[in-house]
Amino acid sequence: MLFPATSCPLRAGRGGGGRSWWGSVAQMPPPHPGLRSDSWPDVFLSAAGARSDPSCEARGCGHWEFVPQDPSSPRGHASLEGEIRAHLLPSKACRPRTPGSCSTDPQPLPPPLPKKILTRTQSLPNRRTSHASSIQVQLPRRPFLGSHSVDKSQAEVGPACPPAELTFGLTDAPLGLSLRNLHSPEAVHAALAAQQLQGLHAIYARLRARFMGGHPGPCRPGHGFRLLDSSPCAESGDALYYRVVRVHDDAWHILVAKVPKPGADVPHPWGLELQASLSPHFNLQGLCGVVPEGTLPGAPWRGAVALAAEVPERTVAQWLVEACTQPPEEFVWAVALVLLQLSAALEFLEAWGAALVELRPENLLLAAPRGCAATGHARLLLADFGRVCLQPPGPPGSPGPHAPQLGSLLREMLGLAAPSTTPLTAGLERLAAQLTRLQPSASRTRGALQALLWGPGPEVRGRGAPVGPWLRALGPWLRLRRGLLVLRLAERAAGGEAPSLEDWLCCEYLAEATESSMGQALALLWD
Repeated sequence: MLFPATSCPLRAGRGGGGRSWWGSVAQMPPPHPGLRSDSWPDVFLSAAGARSDPSCEARGCGHWEFVPQDPSSPRGHASLEGEIRAHLLPSKACRPRTPGSCSTDPQPLPPPLPKKILTRTQSLPNRRTSHASSIQVQLPRRPFLGSHSVDKSQAEVGPACPPAELTFGLTDAPLGLSLRNLHSPEAVHAALAAQQLQGLHAIYARLRARFMGGHPGPCRPGHGFRLLDSSPCAESGDALYYRVVRVHDDAWHILVAKVPKPGADVPHPWGLELQASLSPHFNLQGLCGVVPEGTLPGAPWRGAVALAAEVPERTVAQWLVEACTQPPEEFVWAVALVLLQLSAALEFLEAWGAALVELRPENLLLAAPRGCAATGHARLLLADFGRVCLQPPGPPGSPGPHAPQLGSLLREMLGLAAPSTTPLTAGLERLAAQLTRLQPSASRTRGALQALLWGPGPEVRGRGAPVGPWLRALGPWLRLRRGLLVLRLAERAAGGEAPSLEDWLCCEYLAEATESSMGQALALLWD
């Protein structure tokens, strides 16, 4: 790169401040690659405010005199550097070098410029072009619409919408609400109630699969059987139950052989056919098949016997003898849970157009439910299908076929407990009287038992209160009760506690209950 002759030193002009030419050059970036190397000094010095010395110009030595800008003028030092930078950009046309401006003698190369990077906190004013490394664009802020990560492709600068044009159509996926609806307490409460109900249905389905899982299914050719015990595991009023193992390949199940007692009443064939055709129900004894005679060597019975899926432990009559010694509050609560399961079984029969002719506690079986602690409440099984007969359902509101028997059984069971004045005891006594007087269906009886166990109580309805206000209060009560149940189940699950049969029955009640059904239950109990 060629420079003009420098035999004459660069002299500071008026008010030059002693700043040398090389000092100014040292602080400037190197010339742009697109500028001709033999013309940039003239451009540089001309833009810097230097003028040629007349005495040197006449001799053709190319010396220049530096005349700085007036510091008091608007175009101060910053403006000077901005113009210098503008001349160094490729958009400025390069001036042709005049032949007489430099000596024809070969000139030595100047020393290399120091590699120094000019750092600035603000870009210099420039009316011509902009430099990418010195100008920082202030990006307009976008409105915050969510906590989503943004990559480089999504971070492009775009025009910001004015506040009046902002849209709030984005939805919150877990709640299904738009951002606009988040400001509405009614919409938020409705969304939370819907999510609670949906979660309650999911919990109920999982608990049902847990308690009813592992059903052995029907017997098929190729299954092998082996008798486990020579003595019965349970004895009901008309049958003995023996444990049997069914084996097929690597799978095995424990079943029970239901052996009729000698001298028992001849079962009704229609009821047995109904039992064999029913789908699995939590409170009905299900049959898996028949063991032919001679299949089990050493069996203490003769002939073919039916195989049941659930292994009973005792009967309700045997349980009452032991349970009546418990504290009155615990005994009454257990009685209500047993009657609740019995009413569920009878409701299923009534829906099929069948009725149990005689309800006997010695023919009601109790078994340990699957998937929960053995120390909890037992699972009731209605097994006396030999006394089930055809009973076509009547019109809505007709007397229930099982109401008088349920009322008698309830009074008998409450008579075994010590006298108590708990609200549940008073409610069960009231229900026993209503079963005899009104004869409700098994479905309404089940709803009344659910209300006595888990609410709402008579205080929600009030004595002599108008029907409208207390019916409207049942909706908020139901939503609150559902939320509390979900929290309680979550707390127990976090502590590693397995759900109980009572948890599942309560979950079933709150998942199916409506304001209308709870109103009917309260009317049956307290009208």
